[in-house]
Amino acid sequence: MPAAITPCPLSACIITFNEADRIGDCIASLAFCDEVIVVDSHSTDATVEIAQRMGARVLQRPFDGFRSQKQFAVEQAAHDWVLCLDADERVSDPLRAAIEAERARGFVGAAGYRFARLSEYFGKFLRHGNAYPDRVLRLFDRRRGGWRGTREIHEAASVDGAVRRLRGDLIHYPYRSLEQQLTKTQRYARMMAEHDFARGKRATLGKLVLAPAWRFWRGYVLRGGFRDGWHGLVYAYVRANYVRQKTIMLWLLQNGRPL
Repeated sequence: MPAAITPCPLSACIITFNEADRIGDCIASLAFCDEVIVVDSHSTDATVEIAQRMGARVLQRPFDGFRSQKQFAVEQAAHDWVLCLDADERVSDPLRAAIEAERARGFVGAAGYRFARLSEYFGKFLRHGNAYPDRVLRLFDRRRGGWRGTREIHEAASVDGAVRRLRGDLIHYPYRSLEQQLTKTQRYARMMAEHDFARGKRATLGKLVLAPAWRFWRGYVLRGGFRDGWHGLVYAYVRANYVRQKTIMLWLLQNGRPL
């Protein structure tokens, strides 16, 4: 008779800054994990108090980049298998069931798991275009990977070994308002422009004209973003403008102009 497999203990890792309105729902969706770690960048709202009240272990660390902050959280976990979320994300019931099924089997044969992320956009979940399925690697064995590399923006985890897909969606609530999205997009564009400039990349007129157009065409037309109606159109337009902003900022940097 084969020996019984002991379910692997699982740590959940979250990074936060002023997420009092969202951290509670995020932690609640992680009730199946053995521990929840929150690495906070000195929030000025009730984020820390809410997280502690819900049983999370909260650590304070000055923010020095998204990748670095997430890797620090992973390193503080008590267990080697970690599930990484942002405060604006929730584990759906189908995804939780898929994770628990793999966990019961000891996560055998995989170094990490990837699953779809479903984003809410001003009252509607986007199910087409560049927004979905947006598969992300968030569940992994930290002994075989983590938040590696040098890019602090648009960071992604990677592992050495097999990566499997899980059913179910990671529910994402990325923007509180259009104004917040535009502010966030401009911040990310600047960070990416600075990263690209440091790596020797340069802006060209062709990139300024063609790259935003391609981003819009690929998402809205080729990947069916138009099927999400007005929501899909606005999303595709704003994302294309992000590419335009990034290219302009890169051009300014390479010409010694202030951003």
